[in-house]
Amino acid sequence: MKLEPMIEEYLEHMEIEQNRSLKTISNYRHYLTRLVDFAGDIDVAEITPDLIRKWRLWLNRLGTNNSDELQKNTQNYHLIALRSFLKYCSKRDLEVVSADKIELARTKRVQVTFLDNEEVERLISQPNVESLAGLRDRAILELLFSSGLRVSELTNLNKDNINLTRREFMVRGKGQKDRPIFISEEAASWIAKYLEKRTDSSPPLFARIGGFKKVDQTGNFMRLTPRSVQRLVASYALKAGITKHVSPHTLRHSYATDLLMNGADLRSVQAMLGHSNISTTQIYTHITDPHLKSVHDKFHRKKP
Repeated sequence: MKLEPMIEEYLEHMEIEQNRSLKTISNYRHYLTRLVDFAGDIDVAEITPDLIRKWRLWLNRLGTNNSDELQKNTQNYHLIALRSFLKYCSKRDLEVVSADKIELARTKRVQVTFLDNEEVERLISQPNVESLAGLRDRAILELLFSSGLRVSELTNLNKDNINLTRREFMVRGKGQKDRPIFISEEAASWIAKYLEKRTDSSPPLFARIGGFKKVDQTGNFMRLTPRSVQRLVASYALKAGITKHVSPHTLRHSYATDLLMNGADLRSVQAMLGHSNISTTQIYTHITDPHLKSVHDKFHRKKP
């Protein structure tokens, strides 16, 4: 079986049987196409450990617009896609190298950037709430910090998704997994003020104001894009005099940090962030450092 048609079959399997998102399928297509770029349309049986080793070396030296090399995390995404593809081939009873033989590259633990409470307050107070755009932006900032939503999850929300009375709703995150979202009274209040001032009937919770974009029948032409939210967060951070790089994900980190510093357990934070694996949530364990210091001061070299 040739590689290219087998990749297409696998991507269709992802869409139909696995119900993966179109974005995930697009990413896997990109990663697996790079194997075709390197090796050509070979037979899948020709994907040997030696070929994979040479492909990894090729990937390691593959430059981007911003760097002379692909980041290790990006290289690992290619390998994860290949492992998944090989597992599918194996289920189809094709003779292929075992996916278990492909080890991921070691990566450095990501340094988490978060805002302290004073910085959060400075950031969310920047929008001019006398205008509709300012009300919208204040509601966005409040909701991001209050909920820990990913930016794509936030922009996918519709007005009828969110219950401002109960201050909770369900969201579908990565891997098509649903999780409950809880928001603060402040966030609910600012969202309500923003919706009160809205005069359109467009479904998106956060809509564009002014400008021109091709109209469709769903009202989605009004929906803010993740990139728009990233730009507005960065702009308000600059106005607030925050020198750190601030993005919607920074507010997600700040949300998790705030929970842990106030006594939440790691498993609960994992559930609220929608992490499949506890190890992903453990990037926030640096938060326990101040507690370890207090234990050290309290108990080390104390005379009986």
